Amino acid sequence: MPVSAIVITLNEATHIEACLASVAWADERLVVDCGSTDDTVAIATRCGARVVTHEWLGYSAQKNYAATLASHDWIVSVDADERVTPELAAEMQAALRSPGNHVGFRVPRLTFHLGQWIRCTDWYPDFQLRLYDRRRARWNGRLVHESVTADGAVGQLTQDLQHYAYRDIAHHVDTINRYTTLAALAMLEQGRRTSIGELLLHPPAAWLRNYVLRRGFTAGVPGLIISTMNSYYVFLKFAKLAAIQDKTS
Repeated sequence: MPVSAIVITLNEATHIEACLASVAWADERLVVDCGSTDDTVAIATRCGARVVTHEWLGYSAQKNYAATLASHDWIVSVDADERVTPELAAEMQAALRSPGNHVGFRVPRLTFHLGQWIRCTDWYPDFQLRLYDRRRARWNGRLVHESVTADGAVGQLTQDLQHYAYRDIAHHVDTINRYTTLAALAMLEQGRRTSIGELLLHPPAAWLRNYVLRRGFTAGVPGLIISTMNSYYVFLKFAKLAAIQDKTS
């Protein structure tokens, strides 16, 4: 079963070569770039990928657009800061040889941060549907933390998709700030409102879930930092929602 690997990019010169190398086994590699000002396009072209430039539509819409350009119906979708390991590649190829009634496959995503792989907190196993038949599945349109929704059976693979999400804590904080704005807007669009009670209860509950229930303590200081940052994400998301709803009420 032929497969197209798609990557959407904006200024990903640091990551794109390693990302594309990790999907070199695919029958096609397609990069949809939305106006990079660094060497992303030149590097992707040099690596043998087909590169298309297209204005930014939003995460889900951009990925769905990229899927329409692919030469094959089966898609493996990866972000530039992700890597398909040789073990996952072999597992994906085996799934493509015999997909059965499946229209997609989820993979566990493993994040590297603060000098180690994080196999705890809300970050792991963080299953993501990244191998799918575009005729029966598509990205769901969320503003942030988008995912693929499939019309049919979805299988589950076991090998990790590696994720190099953050350069350092400053980059982590910047990403939280950007994503919580989108998350608050998404909740508002869904008719969600918040209260002082949620601002008081949700963040500590998130910290306990991450650090205790999901064993963040087993990762030492990085586990503590990530658990606290995940809690901060929850607080900031609800704080921004509160601020927006006050302006619109």
